Amino acid sequence: MNITEIIQKRHSVRTYDTHPLTEEEKAELISAVDTATDPFGGQVTIRLRSVDPANDFKPSTYGVIKGAADYFLIGIGSDEASALSAGFRFEQVVLKATEMGLGTCWIAATFRGTVFSRGIDWPDGQQLRIVSPVGRPHRPRLLERVTRMTFRSDKRMPFETLFFDKDFNTPLSPEGRFAEALRMLRLAPSSTNSQPWRALVDGDCVHFYYQLKSPLSILDCGIALSHFYLAQQASGAIGRFYKEAGHPVPPEGLKYLYSYIDTSDSDTSDDSAELFC
Repeated sequence: MNITEIIQKRHSVRTYDTHPLTEEEKAELISAVDTATDPFGGQVTIRLRSVDPANDFKPSTYGVIKGAADYFLIGIGSDEASALSAGFRFEQVVLKATEMGLGTCWIAATFRGTVFSRGIDWPDGQQLRIVSPVGRPHRPRLLERVTRMTFRSDKRMPFETLFFDKDFNTPLSPEGRFAEALRMLRLAPSSTNSQPWRALVDGDCVHFYYQLKSPLSILDCGIALSHFYLAQQASGAIGRFYKEAGHPVPPEGLKYLYSYIDTSDSDTSDDSAELFC
């Protein structure tokens, strides 16, 4: 599968077959952790830990997970860069797991006093903020189906309401220069399917904005930007993320996040891509 096929195949899995990962699968996933990169410079630590799937995790959010014997644990700094980095970097691992035929599910909660927090020290400034089961999917339970229906997990906002051309009054054509990468961004998972991201295309640049819908909105945007960048990279484009002081002013309720410039046709593309390539 190519990366766009993997992105389209990825979905959140909450029910697993109880079998632990093989040593070969663990090694492949740890390699994906080690090679995952991001351009935002945040503090992120990703670890893989085995648990007893018979443990009762209720009443916390992760109580909806059933049968998982292995979990990723993600320690994150408290700043915006760390949230972006965590989303951007760990989604690369999620997509690798998808390619391997494994399921995952982003879960944010308070993990103090749980099996996940025992016996692990995190680097200074980082806390365990995200976990994700990883394993072979099992037939979804009624609870999982209800959860997906409640959050409309398979539904995404229309392309034309998320992405704009030169100004926020003109919807972007779904056939434009960045359309494929933005379609992949649109498929990113987000907290309660909130889809906080917006983008405005102006020539070689895409300016990204977000609505602060929850404390996880920045993390969600990191996941989405990872989809965007990987799709751009797969198309052969060369580009970089940067902060644009003169970005277009968004409507009320939107906040500027980052910009991306496609330098594929630039004489200085090799230098400008050094931030993340």
